[in-house]
This record gives sequence, structure tokens and C-alpha cells, in this order.
Amino acid sequence: MQGKKIIYQVLPRLWGSGRFSDWDEPAFGYLRSLGVDYIWFTGIPRHATGKDFVKGNPGSPYAVTDWFDVNPYLAVNPASRIDEFKAMVARAHDCGMKCLIDFIPNHVAADYAGSIPVLSWHDGDWTDTRKVNWNDPRTPGEMLDVLRFWAATGVDGFRCDMVELVPSDKLGHIIKAMRPEFPGILFMAEVYGRENYGRYLDSGFDLLYDKSGAYDILRDIIQNGRSARELTWNWQFLGGMQPSMLNFLENHDEQRLSSLQFAGNPDAAWAAIAFALLFNTASFMLYFGQEVGEDASESGNGRTSIFDWSTPAGVSDLSQLVYKGASLPPARNEVLSSYRELLTIARRPVFRNGATWDLCYCNAGTEGFDPDRHFVFARYDDDEAWLVLCNFGSSRASVAISFPDEFRHAAGLVSTGSSIEAPPHGYALMKFNKKQ
Repeated sequence: MQGKKIIYQVLPRLWGSGRFSDWDEPAFGYLRSLGVDYIWFTGIPRHATGKDFVKGNPGSPYAVTDWFDVNPYLAVNPASRIDEFKAMVARAHDCGMKCLIDFIPNHVAADYAGSIPVLSWHDGDWTDTRKVNWNDPRTPGEMLDVLRFWAATGVDGFRCDMVELVPSDKLGHIIKAMRPEFPGILFMAEVYGRENYGRYLDSGFDLLYDKSGAYDILRDIIQNGRSARELTWNWQFLGGMQPSMLNFLENHDEQRLSSLQFAGNPDAAWAAIAFALLFNTASFMLYFGQEVGEDASESGNGRTSIFDWSTPAGVSDLSQLVYKGASLPPARNEVLSSYRELLTIARRPVFRNGATWDLCYCNAGTEGFDPDRHFVFARYDDDEAWLVLCNFGSSRASVAISFPDEFRHAAGLVSTGSSIEAPPHGYALMKFNKKQ
């Protein structure tokens, strides 16, 4: 599939009853209604649990103890757990969705006893892990075997953890080896430094986190009033890499968008969400419960724990909606309705694959336009053209947008100007009239 992809990350152990069997028609139907293309199931390969060195209970999904097994606690019948996993993947495919799992090339659990060469130390405070030895000539082949095993179960791709700690050329070698055997397999990389983006795209990755670009800028705009001009600068830096970016405002490492430690509530972040979802053809990721305003209030640090059993309130409400048809609390329902509206727009061909024109540069002197608090852009293709105004300010924005002649010609517009208003911290959309 070309263009923008919608990815939904979920920890299966915190969804429903925490079993593969929970991923049935109601669950997949719900995600299909959001327009999800890929589900990233976090915490599938068997990780360390019940040991002195393990962080939390049941422990981290990123301390894998057996790369050729799944976590028994995810199965109704642990003896049939691999078959239950394969059946879940097949159900996803039947419902029109694809599946991603984690590939963790930098480290394994401290009690790992497999054939991947491992060093005696760990990075940072990851005391539950041991560093993989990529200087050992056996390592690439062992890691390729891991990827082949999981691809053979039916998974459609891998979210690759902390790739900047692993030699990019060696990752590129195993990605290249996978392509002929598993056409269409997706490789998504957790990359933090923008200076490394080009290197990992050259290694064969399809998508990269735009962490130090869009995420960090949007977060700082919300929290500290950083200038919206930096969104333009990031876009200019990315250039031709932009379609390979993955935009997000939440994942398992970051604080929940609605948490007190981040935006405080969804109403403070709609401009950021609209930008991340609608600007250019970059893909977009939702973290489970984000779409109902999950705030991780049970955790005390704004993060849904990946180390412990927990019961995030928003995820529980979502389960009641999906499996029992219960109504969401009004505030959560309002958030979900707003996400649905944006996701429906994002699925239109013009937003999924169309061209983008940043209009900030030609509106810097326009009355009502604040280049530090407003961001305006257009999306267009042969059939449609849309204007999007993101208002990061705390007061209503009302702007008569100016368009350069070259844009009007490229987009095939009839009109030469449009007045548009957006609520505080919100966004506005306007569909243009195009020449026939």
C-alpha cells in the first residue's frame, strides 16, 4: 500500500482479558472502523518473568528470553500458544489488517540461553538485559533466523527497537535478505537522532520514528510555547525523507498525551494531532486508549506501565465498548468522535497520497496569522484540494489566507483566498473549489 499508513500499537496483556483470543471480530472490527492498516502487538516474543532481575511483574517485553516462543500468559491453552498466536494473525488478515511485532536487535534478557552471541553487560539502566554482540560473525545469521521464524507465522512486519545501538550496515544486510523471501514485509525503526535518518533509510527501513523532529517539536509547542515555525524547518530538513516518517504523540516509551505530565487533556492538543495526522503523507501511530483520552492516571508518571499488570481506566472503558457494546462516558465518547472525524479525513486519497504545500511562508504578514502559534498548509491531488489551519494558540484564530499564484496553479484552484477560523488549540479544515 502506498502513502500514509495508520498503525495502532497495543499491549495485548492489557487489552480485554489479556489473551490472543480477545482479538476477534469485535476487536478487529473496531480498529477497522478507525481506518487502521497495521496493528503493532507489543510483548509477543517470550520475555523474562518471575526472576530476581526482572523489572516489575510480569516484566518487560523488551527483555526477550526465548526468541522462538510467545508469552504463555497470552494463551488460553499455554501448550498451544504458538498456534493461538498464528490464529490471531490469520483473523487479523481475514479482517483486512496487517500485524507487526517487535524485533529487538540490541539486547536480550539477562537469562537468555539461546544461540545469539551475547556480551556480559547491558546498556544504561536496562539491568534486565544483556547486550547482543554484533561483532560476532554469527550474529547476523542468528538474527535473520529470528526474523524468518516470525515472518513464517504470518506477521507482516517488525517494529525494530533501538536500532541506533546496532550497526546499520548489518541490519541492512538482514533486511535485504528478507525481501525476496517475504515480499511486502515492513520494517519500522525506532530512531531518535535526525542526523541518523538517512543512514537507516539507506539500510532498507520503510518507516522511521520522527522523534527528534515532529514529536519533540509538537510536544514543546504544547508545553513550552515553542514556535510553530520549527514545523516548517523540520519539513525542510526531511525533504524527500518525509513520506518515510512515522508521526506519533504517544507510544509505550512516552507519556500519555492526555496525562498531567504532557498536555493535561485532549482539548489542549487537537492542533498537534491534526498536524501529525494530516501533514504530508507521513504515517501515523495511535497508542491503545489514546483515542478515548487515556491519561495513565493509575501510574503516577503519565505512562502506561510496560513492566506491570495494570488497569488503565480508558482502556477498560474501551473494552466495555468493544466487547459489550456499552456506552463510553461522555467525555471519552467526545474524544473518540473527534479522532474518528480526523481519521476519516486522513483516509481520503488526497490526504493519504496527495501533494502538500506549506503556506506559512506566504502568510507571515497576513492579518490574524501568528507564525509562532499557527501552522497552515494545503493538501491536493487531481480530484480535491483542502486547506488545514492548526492553531496552537490559546485564543481563536481568524485568518484570510493568502495563496501564491504557483500554488493556485498547481492545485487547480478557482478562488485566490479563503478566510478560515480555528478554535484555541484546535484546527479547521476547508475544501477548495477546483477548476473543472
